[in-house]
Amino acid sequence: MAKNKKKRNKTYTGVDAAMTHPVITKISATNRSKIGQWWFERKKILKPILITSGVVIFIIIMIIEIIQLAN
Repeated sequence: MAKNKKKRNKTYTGVDAAMTHPVITKISATNRSKIGQWWFERKKILKPILITSGVVIFIIIMIIEIIQLAN
């Protein structure tokens, strides 16, 4: 009688594992102004920075207003 061995179905995820999914590079060919192109290239970095700086400025203004109301 031959024993039925369970097949391994877990994917190997080690350092030297081969890529299982293809790398997709998205290319968009549009005419942009110099400012528009600059924003398009840097918005992934700048958007979170601008949002957090806006929130910090808003909180500072609110603290200043609360202090002025207390006086």
